[in-house]
Amino acid sequence: MSVKIRLTRMGAKKKPFYRLVAANSKAPRDGRFLDILGYYDPKTDPAIVKIDEEKVNYWLEKGAVMTESARSILEKQGLTKSPSAAN
Repeated sequence: MSVKIRLTRMGAKKKPFYRLVAANSKAPRDGRFLDILGYYDPKTDPAIVKIDEEKVNYWLEKGAVMTESARSILEKQGLTKSPSAAN
């Protein structure tokens, strides 16, 4: 089973709210997940982001792969290194 760290959409119509979750890569976007890692609210100014760093590191150690949107949010929070900074 491959695990992905990705966003799942919550909230009402035209008022999105996202959870950062660890989920099986075969599961649907808003379907079953393994663990909640944090949340992201883009509608506030500034956007609210709350991430559980220990859980994110745990799943990355287990071999989880991040989606592009999840990677972007985690890079802005300083929890991962950007690919260009590694070079």
